[in-house]
Amino acid sequence: MSSQHDRILVTGATGKQGGATARTLLADGIPVRALVRDPHAPAARALAELGAELAIGDFDAPDTIAAAVTDVRAVFGVPPAAFGPDGWNIEAETTRGEALVAASRAAGVEQFVFTGVASFARDKQWGTNGKRRIEQAVAESGMRYTLLRPVRFMENYLAQGLPVDGIHDGVHRHLFPADLPVQMIAVDDIAAVAALAFADPDRLQGRTLDLAGDQLTMRVAAARITEATGIPVRYEEVPESEAAERGPQIHNVWRLTREGDSWNADIPALREIHPALRTFDTWLTETGTAQLKSLLAG
Repeated sequence: MSSQHDRILVTGATGKQGGATARTLLADGIPVRALVRDPHAPAARALAELGAELAIGDFDAPDTIAAAVTDVRAVFGVPPAAFGPDGWNIEAETTRGEALVAASRAAGVEQFVFTGVASFARDKQWGTNGKRRIEQAVAESGMRYTLLRPVRFMENYLAQGLPVDGIHDGVHRHLFPADLPVQMIAVDDIAAVAALAFADPDRLQGRTLDLAGDQLTMRVAAARITEATGIPVRYEEVPESEAAERGPQIHNVWRLTREGDSWNADIPALREIHPALRTFDTWLTETGTAQLKSLLAG
């Protein structure tokens, strides 16, 4: 039987990773405190209805973070990212993340699971710099820890209003070459690995895990979506001129992928840790197809 001593703080609780992790922990009977900015937001209310305690807080308001980490056993930290037209604000992201780690340590938190982002073999810039500095703070904190580095989300196919990713008018546009194998991960599997780390802190103590569940070319993935939904979807590469217009970080990703660079998570090794790891077809069968049909038929 769980007690309040088992309570876990989940940051980013109304987002993809935090929300999935909060729901997974609640389903496992673990008390969850969800850090939210607006307790009246639909996602926050949904978590409260599932039994989560809502903590109102903001990474730029240190007193609220100190209160949120009080009387919790562990923290699931999602990057407090700051992203603008010129790319990531690395200093803002790092300051927020390091403050969360310091507040957790000061409050006597026992365990910290941080989810950042996987990097390409040769690209150490795209969204990683601030996250690596937060990872270092976690590793040096004295708390038990696990560092998760997910690749691209399968749920990105559901994205709306973005210049790349998502599906618009039957077209999926992205930076990647059509025939480059690209890794992906279901958000629920990030949550599952985090839950495993919390359930058995010794098993994944001090581990850094790149997270991927499948590897497909963008062209093949579009064909799988077409087959699953019955709605034609084709893949289109973003031209270099457009990638360059979107800034040097995006242009660098475009260039490196055409030199064959991409993520390189060890999927078989991760499946040993989490045997129910989803393939893209599994994700489509479970939830993806129904959601995509709803979006694409509109």
